[in-house]
Amino acid sequence: MSSSPRLPSRSFGSVAVAMVTPFHEDGSIDVDAGVAVATKLVDDGCDAVVVHGTTGESSTTHQPEKDELMRAVVDAVGERAMIIGGAGSNDTAHAVRIAQGAQRCGAQGLLVVSPYYNRPSQEGVYQHVVAVADSVDLPVMLYDIPGRTGVAFADETLDRLAQHPRILAVKDATGNVPAGFERMARTGLEYYSGDDALNFDWLAHGASGVVSVVGHVATGRYAEMVREVDAGDLPGAREVAARMRPVVAALMGNGQGAVMSKHALHLQGVIPSATVRLPLVAAPDDDIDNLAAVLREHGLLESERSSLGVSP
Repeated sequence: MSSSPRLPSRSFGSVAVAMVTPFHEDGSIDVDAGVAVATKLVDDGCDAVVVHGTTGESSTTHQPEKDELMRAVVDAVGERAMIIGGAGSNDTAHAVRIAQGAQRCGAQGLLVVSPYYNRPSQEGVYQHVVAVADSVDLPVMLYDIPGRTGVAFADETLDRLAQHPRILAVKDATGNVPAGFERMARTGLEYYSGDDALNFDWLAHGASGVVSVVGHVATGRYAEMVREVDAGDLPGAREVAARMRPVVAALMGNGQGAVMSKHALHLQGVIPSATVRLPLVAAPDDDIDNLAAVLREHGLLESERSSLGVSP
């Protein structure tokens, strides 16, 4: 007699999207467009939305506008998806203020990245995260992305942080799936893929889900991948991953996921402007043309979705 696969725990859902922060052409925040993006993502099948993460240009948005967008997203989709607030800074006191603002505005969880640029010791990383986690009553997902921050979570630091009652998960963008496989077993923390190119790899190794950038245009396909892994259909999930490879390359190949996601949403007619804030700049025309061609080929522009009957 066959038994159903044992599913991982999912404190932060299974398909989260690290949402862009739309701006008007003058650079001011466009709250209505932000609500439109969040609504599209949840309608397309995501069960968690990260607001003010790296893809949301968190380092160039400020507390009053962070609060305004968070409230609007919570009001729009907070009953249908978990809303996770990014609380990242290399200034611990600032990260605490961001976390408290997110909770005040209705966020249901936090994403806390290791402090960037100043490269603290592991003791400093530990104390930073605990200070943020202790400042609120929300579950916390750590964000391990040493390629951006310059400092990774060491094994002993993760072991210590895993003892905190509200630190439950890790978004891993280290690129090292075997290490994550060992860490999730050792610490009991839930692991989420933070690299769209490795979503299938992480899920096949027992990750709880994905925190995606490419999900802006393909939430439904990643939800399909999760369902197939849950059902034990790894060949089916692998086929989804293979179909998604060109889309991942078009959005993430140059490392500018925030920029390219806005161009994709603009091409789809979801947001009126692909404006980003300096130091980010718009993508070159050739990259946008390539992105449009890939989205069109894979049925991810609105007209093609309608004609092909393709879910996003």
